[in-house]
Amino acid sequence: MIGRQLNQYVIQDLLGKGGMGTVYKAWDTRLQRHVALKVLPQDVTGDPERRRRFLGEARAAAAITHPAVAQVYDVDEADGVTFIAMELIDGDTVRRLIERRELDLPGALDIAIQAAEGLARAHESGIVHRDIKSENIMLTRDGHAKVLDFGLAKLDPLRSDDDARPQGAEDRISQLATMAQTRAGAVIGTLAYMSPEQARGKPVDFRSDLFSFGVTLYEMVTGTLPFAGDSALDTMHAIAFEETRPVTSLRPNIPPDLHRIISHCLRKRPEDRYPSTRELVEDLKKLKREVDSGFTRPMPLVENVRSRLLSLGLPRKPVLIGIAAAAGLLIIGGLVWVYLKGGGFWPAFLVIIGALWCYRHVKNRTSRLARRFVARVSKLPEVRMVTADDKHLTVVVDQIQAKTYLRIHGTIDAINRKLFFGEPLTVALKDDISPEEYRQMLRAPGIIYLRDDN
Repeated sequence: MIGRQLNQYVIQDLLGKGGMGTVYKAWDTRLQRHVALKVLPQDVTGDPERRRRFLGEARAAAAITHPAVAQVYDVDEADGVTFIAMELIDGDTVRRLIERRELDLPGALDIAIQAAEGLARAHESGIVHRDIKSENIMLTRDGHAKVLDFGLAKLDPLRSDDDARPQGAEDRISQLATMAQTRAGAVIGTLAYMSPEQARGKPVDFRSDLFSFGVTLYEMVTGTLPFAGDSALDTMHAIAFEETRPVTSLRPNIPPDLHRIISHCLRKRPEDRYPSTRELVEDLKKLKREVDSGFTRPMPLVENVRSRLLSLGLPRKPVLIGIAAAAGLLIIGGLVWVYLKGGGFWPAFLVIIGALWCYRHVKNRTSRLARRFVARVSKLPEVRMVTADDKHLTVVVDQIQAKTYLRIHGTIDAINRKLFFGEPLTVALKDDISPEEYRQMLRAPGIIYLRDDN
């Protein structure tokens, strides 16, 4: 391709190769400037319908004007070759900066704020990126962040969500498993940044970009990915079901508010993430001001201790068992001390009674927290029923609205923050259940709240 001319672009040098094409340095003979020319492979542009959708979205993405978005100059075809001419950026990808350990916290926040502002502009224009990751964000030599490759995800069968045939979870898993055999590195690397709904092949909106942005921000401040597996299926399972280790457990000097921001982006349900990208930007700017001033709010003691216990890499249940064992040894030690001091029967009896009270208090902790949750959400008029299955709560409502999500998930988050150890409570909302399913729920055990009119 070196030396070849596509329309007014003369290809001069190879810049890099990736799963979505080859990037060349080219000279624009019409406007007399250097550009980056991405030539797309035939295997992803061969489908006329997919190519048509891609060209439409890429041209819409070209209309985005923002300092943090790499400008698209042209999207065209010449001699059977589909290409994109875009701004030539002199700098490094965030992925390379992470690998070379050149990102400190203020630098990571600067890049995050700029990239989030670019995303916010795109989202306000109705454009979803679908492929936010550290490799698609660059930092120029003069310190400006640039988000790359808007519109390209329409060509990728991993990321495009507008195929004519609806796709179930089993079809999606089969598709990913097949791709993993032919494009193993690209598939697993791409999957690590996907939102749960995107990994399942469901339609996505701007909130999917927020999840991918949260993964990227997590990687920027810790140097590791929050979700990673040995295979595509392992990675999908981690994204869909597993919680991440707090960034404060990997880097103790990280401000707690950064952990809160990342956690908000990485919520499993799209409705639980930021309601707009602008709100994410505002939170990041507020945190940046705190970091620059040298004053950050400390993490509450309970959350700090719990994060440090989990940072040991132990599962939650062994941590609980260890704490219970330590408490048991303390009680036994107290009894021995009372006996050796000749305190007699009553002091030892009081110690035993206190120990039994503590044991019962800890044992009934989950049900006590569930009752506290019910006491709060039962005040919402749209809540019809609450059921409990161990530590998972199901809330049936008349109609799910944004404010309902925010209130219920805010309540469960506030209750879980008071946990010192053990598994947190989880909650799911339902509003589209059939009459038969509702009757089955009424007959099943575990109902802890039922509205009077049911």
